[in-house]
Amino acid sequence: MKIISHRGNLNGPDPSIENNPAHIDKVIDLGYDVEIDLWDVKGSLYLGHDEAYYKVDKYWITNRKDKLWVHLKNFDALPFAKNYYLNYFWHENDKMTLTNNGTPWCYPGIYIPNGITVVLTDEIVNVDVDIYGVCTDYPEKYKGIK
Repeated sequence: MKIISHRGNLNGPDPSIENNPAHIDKVIDLGYDVEIDLWDVKGSLYLGHDEAYYKVDKYWITNRKDKLWVHLKNFDALPFAKNYYLNYFWHENDKMTLTNNGTPWCYPGIYIPNGITVVLTDEIVNVDVDIYGVCTDYPEKYKGIK
């Protein structure tokens, strides 16, 4: 099962490090994929959940693109994601959306075969459906789970 760190969290939500590029690098070095929130503001790229906060350049993102699941936070971020072949998705209140590579990205509590479910609690997901992975604030709890 693919384990994806939600915004770079490892052992629970921590807004002080979420979407921080230096911290994301540490999480990737631990072997995890990371879901990031990407903004394009007047041609500049930023990470941040509720706002464009951490400025990054295209090289930072493209050099890590195989480990990133990019949540587009504004429409202006779409051309960059598309042109650089990022693994991206957009959603607001949808129970499920598709990433550009066809992987279902699911709201908490929604389990679709071969999909990724967002799990925001510290409970380990144990479902009957063969999901592809979880995106969680607690990836360290999933170590060793197949």
